[in-house]
Amino acid sequence: MKTIGLIGGMSWESTLEYYRLINELTGEKLGKLHSAKIIMYSVDFEEIQNLQHLGNWTELGNTLADIAIRLENAGAEIILICTNTMHKVAQDIQEKISIPLLHIADTTAEEIKSRKAKTVGLLGTKFTMEEDFYKKRFKEKHGIDVVIPTKNQRQYIHDAIYNELCFGVMKDSTKQRFLNIINELVSNAAEGIVLGCTEIPLLIKQEDCKIPIFNTMQIHAKEAVNFSVDVKS
Repeated sequence: MKTIGLIGGMSWESTLEYYRLINELTGEKLGKLHSAKIIMYSVDFEEIQNLQHLGNWTELGNTLADIAIRLENAGAEIILICTNTMHKVAQDIQEKISIPLLHIADTTAEEIKSRKAKTVGLLGTKFTMEEDFYKKRFKEKHGIDVVIPTKNQRQYIHDAIYNELCFGVMKDSTKQRFLNIINELVSNAAEGIVLGCTEIPLLIKQEDCKIPIFNTMQIHAKEAVNFSVDVKS
């Protein structure tokens, strides 16, 4: 079994789910009392989100790269950033380490392609929905088109993530608003919905929707376990 390095705490609510999923999936593969070999560095999210909203991505890239180096030096054999938004600096991190960084957009795109979807709706922070680091990667590397909510809807989703979901607050009214937005994306040709923020799956489940929901956190965790666990041994 290879050791997984997690950069977590963005937010700790979703990082908790990463830890649970990775261990559950490892147990399913290996049985008995097996659990995953994990090294985690959990950040202070207040410091991170302040830099995000100031647009200081250079400092964020340096900070997370330093953490990835620490994880590699501690014995990690693969790195996961336990959030979609901070993949904006994924390349900065990968350049500083010699072990692979498992990119959440790539793992999600492979799942989308396995479901034969060509166009997906994307929900996430404004950074993820509006900037190119996620959408462009989907299109140029994987041939997947992306549709996003309207400007006002993007602001609503962004605020709900930072002011509710990151605090573990799951309101029925917020859930219904998200479902309404999803329905509009479907009317704009989306064949599936990417939950491109690791807090959104805490609110929206597959059973809430008639079309495929791509839970980026679950997909990411599954691929980490596939990398870590050699079932033949």
